[in-house]
Amino acid sequence: MNFQGQVILVTGASRGIGAAITQAFAAEGGFVVVNYLRNEAAADAVVAQCKAAGAATGGDAWAIRADVNDAAQVQALVAQVQAELGRIDVLVNNAFAPYRFDPEQRKRFWETGWDDYQTQFDGAVRATYNVCQAVLPGMRQRAQGCIVNLASDLVERPVVPYHDYATAKSALVGFSRNLAAELGPLGIRVNCVAPGLVYPTDASRATKEDVKEAIVAQTPLRRIARPEDVAGPVLFLASDWSRFMTGQVLVVDGGLVMK
Repeated sequence: MNFQGQVILVTGASRGIGAAITQAFAAEGGFVVVNYLRNEAAADAVVAQCKAAGAATGGDAWAIRADVNDAAQVQALVAQVQAELGRIDVLVNNAFAPYRFDPEQRKRFWETGWDDYQTQFDGAVRATYNVCQAVLPGMRQRAQGCIVNLASDLVERPVVPYHDYATAKSALVGFSRNLAAELGPLGIRVNCVAPGLVYPTDASRATKEDVKEAIVAQTPLRRIARPEDVAGPVLFLASDWSRFMTGQVLVVDGGLVMK
């Protein structure tokens, strides 16, 4: 896959899955905008890793702070990128509200308040809405663009009922499919990647070994996903190799969910 000459914005990219995605794009020659919220040092480290990964292909990176839940900050971020780089070709909505995948400490439904749901809806859907609204004028003007949203295999198989998180990701899938139907005639594609448990990430650090072992035992490929396992499917959906795909959800969990 060749992303030379393309500008890719990845939200929540200072660590974990987002960092792996940025490095993969840079290795294929893309110019990656590393969005982050708080940890400037971590974002700068990701930029350095992207530059190293893209040394042979011309890949590059730039870190920009913005809270994707704040529409004004998102508009400012996109305006800055367009002023400096001219456009955004690919948007990867990876940022989400903080969450801990711990089956023992999770809230049961009767303990889960609506504010818990609202926090996850804001992190999954409102943030994606804000960034899509900001990048779409440029994509519509060029009649091309690609959006990839990070969902979850829990939408298909709630092996652990993380009620607020999985419900918000379900809403994100619905949002993405409606957007795909609206934007397809305009030359813009929208798809989702739905990982299973990914380790190590901040969200999965609380997941105990016996839980991971149980998931591995049920997974045909017999391991837990690593962040780089998610990056490949994201790049595929952002590339010309998937140019006739939109409104789809690629589940990346080693075969735990089969459709």
